[in-house]
Amino acid sequence: MSSPEKPTPQTPAPKPVAGPTGGKTPDHPHVATASAPVPAASSHGGVKRWLVWGIVAVLVAGGAVLAAPWVRRALDTVSTDDAYINSHVTLVAPRVSGQVARVLVDDNNRVRKGDLLVELDKEPFQVEVDVAQAAVAASEADLVVAEAQTRGIEGRTRSLRFNLERSIEDVNNQIAILRSKVAFLQSQKASLAKAQADFERGEKTFATKTISKEEFDLRRESMLVAQARVHEAMEGVHQVRVSLGLPLEPAEGHDLAHVPPDLDQTFSSVRQAQASLMESAAQLGVNESFTKSPRQLVADFYKRDPKGQIDRIYDELLKNAPALKQSQAKVLQARRNLERAQLNLRYCDILSEIDGVVTRRNVNPGNHVNDGQILMAVRSLTEIWVDANFKETQLSELRIGQAVDLDVDMYGSRQDFKG
Repeated sequence: MSSPEKPTPQTPAPKPVAGPTGGKTPDHPHVATASAPVPAASSHGGVKRWLVWGIVAVLVAGGAVLAAPWVRRALDTVSTDDAYINSHVTLVAPRVSGQVARVLVDDNNRVRKGDLLVELDKEPFQVEVDVAQAAVAASEADLVVAEAQTRGIEGRTRSLRFNLERSIEDVNNQIAILRSKVAFLQSQKASLAKAQADFERGEKTFATKTISKEEFDLRRESMLVAQARVHEAMEGVHQVRVSLGLPLEPAEGHDLAHVPPDLDQTFSSVRQAQASLMESAAQLGVNESFTKSPRQLVADFYKRDPKGQIDRIYDELLKNAPALKQSQAKVLQARRNLERAQLNLRYCDILSEIDGVVTRRNVNPGNHVNDGQILMAVRSLTEIWVDANFKETQLSELRIGQAVDLDVDMYGSRQDFKG
């Protein structure tokens, strides 16, 4: 300890200070402690202490400000390191079977949509295209022939329709001739009756020598001629009746001129003409019943056009003729076969459907591949996402649409991705 200093008259005596013995003055009457005057350097020490504490306070406050977002983030967010990047994968497979001619890509090659990946041998498919083209040419030629044949059938049908009408007219003409023959027969019978009456009168007068023998012979000759003419007229009537399919003598109660009212519809030549017309019309797609009468058949045929224009009816029948439709269908089928052959030829070029990176290539030139066989895969580089696996206790506060920060190991903290 330092030795005490004397007090000056202006300075009062210092009060005793408690010592280490609990505040009692030590048991030495000549030793006393007194407060020494504060040196001038003590004020500079206090400033330093306040300065240090101020710096500490600023550092603590700055650290709190800087740490606040991290603390808040730790309290408000969840995180996981069980996450990996994923993307769509397009499997590449041929649409036709064939032998591989070239493989233009390898694993990890970047490709764009439409880039050629694999090429199959095109020669067999080119042959199929050539065969299909020849089939199209043949079917088109057959179509031209069918059109010509259909035109011929149309002309024949027109002719047969006129033939049917002529057959009906012939029957009606024969009926008219029959009636004319019957009328002529009646006139001849009347002439015979007159000649016979003149002969009978002459026979009586010749016996009395009133008329000469010469006149009597003339009357007898006129009667015989009249009889021959009646017989001739009767033969003519019988001939017409036979040509109409009628018996020589009519039924009881009818005269020689009587014919059935529908003879012009049932006569054999008319029916034959009707059958020929129906056969020809059937090739144009007109199917009618044989039970119809010729008159009804023709009337129904004209009803195919609202105005009954026969040319328009035939034009419509020509367009829809079965033979023509069949040939047109064959042409269409041949063209579709050609399109399919051309499509298979294009399928020999196996193209990338998306932009991406080639993976899992397992094909080489010379391999025979089947349609649908997986040759490689293309992984998209644009449609990508992150599959993150959180714990069940972390899922309660997760919602769709919340912001996400992504840190990738290969970039470290240098790159922060937002999602």
